[in-house]
Amino acid sequence: QLYGRLASSIVFANAAFRADPAILINNHRQQSGLWGYAISGDLPIVLLKIESQDNMQLVKQLIQAHGYWRLKGLVLDLVIWNETHDGYRQAFQNEIQSLIPAELNGSKGGIFLRTADQISNEDRILFQTVARIIIADSGGTLVDHVNKKELARVAIPLLDKSQVHPLSLVSIPQPENLIFFNGLGGFSPDGKEYVVVTDNNNKTPAPWVNVIANLNFGTVISESGSAYSWTENAHELRLTPWSDDPVSDTSGEAYYLRDEESGRFWSTSFLPAGGPSTYITRHGFGYSVFEHIEDGIYSEMTVYVDIVSSIKFTVLKIRNQSGRSRNFSATGYIEWVLGDNRTKTAMHIHTEIDPESGALFAKNQYNTEFNNRVAFFDVDYLEKTFTGDRTEFIGRNGNLQNPDAMSRIKLSGKIGLALDPCAAIQVPFFMEDGEEQEIIFRLGAGKDSEEASSIAKQFRGKQVATDALEKVKKYWEETIGALQVETPDAAINIITNGWLTYQTLSSRLWGRSGFYQSGGAFGFRDQLQDVMSLLHTRPELARQQILLCASRQFKEGDVQHWWHPPVGRGVRTRISDDYLWLPFVTAYYVKHTGDIAVLDVSTNFLEGRLLNPGEESYFDLPLDSHISATLYEHCVQAIKHGLDFGEHGLPLIGTGDWNDGFDKVGQHGKGESVWLAFFLYEILNNFGETAGLHNDLTFAATCKKEAIILKANIDKNAWDGEWYKRAWFDDGTPLGSKSSGDC
Repeated sequence: QLYGRLASSIVFANAAFRADPAILINNHRQQSGLWGYAISGDLPIVLLKIESQDNMQLVKQLIQAHGYWRLKGLVLDLVIWNETHDGYRQAFQNEIQSLIPAELNGSKGGIFLRTADQISNEDRILFQTVARIIIADSGGTLVDHVNKKELARVAIPLLDKSQVHPLSLVSIPQPENLIFFNGLGGFSPDGKEYVVVTDNNNKTPAPWVNVIANLNFGTVISESGSAYSWTENAHELRLTPWSDDPVSDTSGEAYYLRDEESGRFWSTSFLPAGGPSTYITRHGFGYSVFEHIEDGIYSEMTVYVDIVSSIKFTVLKIRNQSGRSRNFSATGYIEWVLGDNRTKTAMHIHTEIDPESGALFAKNQYNTEFNNRVAFFDVDYLEKTFTGDRTEFIGRNGNLQNPDAMSRIKLSGKIGLALDPCAAIQVPFFMEDGEEQEIIFRLGAGKDSEEASSIAKQFRGKQVATDALEKVKKYWEETIGALQVETPDAAINIITNGWLTYQTLSSRLWGRSGFYQSGGAFGFRDQLQDVMSLLHTRPELARQQILLCASRQFKEGDVQHWWHPPVGRGVRTRISDDYLWLPFVTAYYVKHTGDIAVLDVSTNFLEGRLLNPGEESYFDLPLDSHISATLYEHCVQAIKHGLDFGEHGLPLIGTGDWNDGFDKVGQHGKGESVWLAFFLYEILNNFGETAGLHNDLTFAATCKKEAIILKANIDKNAWDGEWYKRAWFDDGTPLGSKSSGDC
């Protein structure tokens, strides 16, 4: 029973078993600091500090507990510190060592024994910071530790709910004249918004989301209001939790309104705590709007991201239509991640109030690559209460549908370390009948505290928020309006004249994220394909992506198939088409724009180990080779690397990632690809013209020669001569039964 009770604090960090915040705040090291002790840091750590040989029973119990947890599938590293200072230290060390099973001694998921003098003071702080449970024999027996009282919690009085008025049952009017309405949603008459109608009886079968992003920041928000946000990388540096659960559509962001007299509350979107009446959601280009009327209170929540800076606005407009004055509060809630996964990062997040801006800051200095990053949550109102403790907000065994904080008069103001981290801000306000209030919550991030504070101050105020939204709308109007098509099909017109371009840029190029996949990485092939569709609207973005991809090419000519910005960790593979997209898209860009100068822009190659025989890929951070080459030279290197043919004169496929078995063709290094032959033939012709424009007549001639040879091999070896006998006309007649003229 003791081991079982301890296990819960291993799975979910419990401040009662962790180090004192005075120790935690002094840690300035990351996970890599554990590696010198042969400990990966990927698994939970339990730390036992033992000083007296009289307490040997505690050592035996923890080793036994470790075995019990392993038996139940809970794998962790048990670290034992021998802190004896007398002359019998080595004897005590040997005695403990004899209790550790040989197969678990110093292995991952095993037991690590160290003497106190082997560990520097810096590393002692690090170990105590990362340990989910710390047991010290100075603290008594294991029973004493397990029965330790919970940390004192701030007791906030319950809200007085004595004043109850009759409920107003007026609901928001249904939208009219929606195009292609399917019972749940449809396009606005001008096609610029997708409108969804939601209530308890009408829900979308899966989340219908809007991906709103700029180059360095973004959010995905569903028609029900569930959202997650990120900065720099949608996978590696999430600010709030990502979930792809289509059933529950969970969220780490929520906004509530509460009647301070009756205690009734509801969320400003359908989830997590929507009222019984209808919600109307409007997904637009760069923004989403949620409208609702509950108990005579109209609310409009507009969510958008600044077109340049790393900040997200949630603007609440609340209008009193109830016929009487009302006391209300608005509450914004953010669940911090500051990494890729909350279960890994939560115990390392430190919350504080920035003295410069007054914003609620969150930091994760344990994050190896982003330890300086600072996120913030803020609101314009000076009169506010806040908390950084998620447990306080939702309550024991609580949830966001009915959080405990919504039954309390205010938030406690608790912030710091060793909490279940969140950011919640509550703003009280008063409205006369017919009066409207506007409350603006802001979620943002900076590369350090100074930048975060600067952004928080820069975007404060109603006018700044209004201007930011206008800039967002203007950007998308200019981008989408650059090319409009008109066809007899209204559906094609709506999708083409806005939504496809918007999705390509916001979701694919900038966000690299969606509801079902939160990748965050650049795909070498993927984003090069994407920017080809932007040449009529934003050719400068295509140019930037081409040059970025050139910088992810190895000196041998192959490339990182995908990589995570900003550091550049990614995979090197045997995929044989991705590097060819660089000369293909470059030639297409130059021909379309006439921008020959881009060919002379220089960038360095990458350097990394070659793939071993039989190895299809590896993930690593490559080095800068310090070998510079122009974009033109990068393209030439890619083509030369692709001139790798099999016995039929067709290009070797290497491997692929199409999930259709195509990659198995080249599993043994002999498979040739007809498709790749067609693609390479197109590249040789197109880039041959580009070489001529660049006055490289030698390589232009090489391209022409290789294209002629490849075409001959395609004509000779790429067809089996029988394909037409297996095809049919529309009337069911076999193709081979009619003359070629009928074809």
